[in-house]
Amino acid sequence: MSGLMFSLRPCSRLLGLSSLLLPRLTRSNSSKMSSDSHWLSSADRDQVVMELRATGWVEVDGRDAIFKELHFKTFNQAFGFMSRVALQAEKINHHPEWFNVYNKVQITLTTHDCGGLSKRDIKLAKFIDKIALSI
Repeated sequence: MSGLMFSLRPCSRLLGLSSLLLPRLTRSNSSKMSSDSHWLSSADRDQVVMELRATGWVEVDGRDAIFKELHFKTFNQAFGFMSRVALQAEKINHHPEWFNVYNKVQITLTTHDCGGLSKRDIKLAKFIDKIALSI
C-alpha cells in the first residue's frame, strides 16, 4: 500500500513576501472591524437575545450562537430569500451557517473570530427578520 508523504516547512521567500501581499490594517480600519465584531456586553446581549426570541430565534445549546428555521411557500421564495441575505452578508463581511431543503432554510449565526455572538450577528439577524417578512 502506498501513501503520500509530505512535510510542512515555512518558505522563507514567501514569509518575506507576506508583508507585501497582505493589506495592513490602519487604526481606523481595525477599530471599525473590532467594534463590529466584538461580543456584546451582558446587558446588551440579554436585551437583544430577548428581542430576537420574540421573532423566533433560539439560542444554540453548547454554543454561543442563535438559530432560526424559516419556511416559505416554495423553493423559489426560499432561494430568493437566501440570495438577498447572501448579498447583505457579503456586504457586511459576515456569513451565516445555513442549510436549505426545498422551502425550508435553517440559519445559525455566530462570530467565529471572537468565539460567540457579536454585534454583527445581531445586525444580520435583524436583516434576516426584515427580509423574511417581505417575502
